[in-house]
Amino acid sequence: MTPRPVERARPATRRRAIGIAASALAIAAIAVVAWAAFAPVPVAANREQPFVIPKGTWAKRMAGDPVEILPQRIRLTLGINDVLVLTNHDEVPQTFGPALLIPGQSFSLPFELASQYEFACTAHASGQMTIMVDPFPASPWARLRWRALELVDSFGNKTHDPHA
Repeated sequence: MTPRPVERARPATRRRAIGIAASALAIAAIAVVAWAAFAPVPVAANREQPFVIPKGTWAKRMAGDPVEILPQRIRLTLGINDVLVLTNHDEVPQTFGPALLIPGQSFSLPFELASQYEFACTAHASGQMTIMVDPFPASPWARLRWRALELVDSFGNKTHDPHA
């Protein structure tokens, strides 16, 4: 009796397995996109978006050191996080738009209209900061876009507090 050779997977079987795996992956991707588009957007009771100006910011700027304590552009969303709260932990007053923030002071700036706002800001080397206020994501496409932007933003320290 001669030994039988070990059978290898047939190319048709391998292609079928790859097709099933690709189909399962495609179905999972469609399910995630459908959830992101149709699930309601969570609305918190506190709609504040905090940012902190840390101690030593002014001294670093005056020494010529790069200071990246606040992003050049902040994105807010009406009905979700539409109140910007700046807190000055630096030793010197800082100016943000119409407000002079004394050391230890916080300033709340609520937004009611979706738009792009430009403010003077002494914490930035450029002296400017942009606030992008998006409308509440009411449609499925808007929710999908909002969730994608939130995902991208989640990779950084949103409060810019060195202790967070």
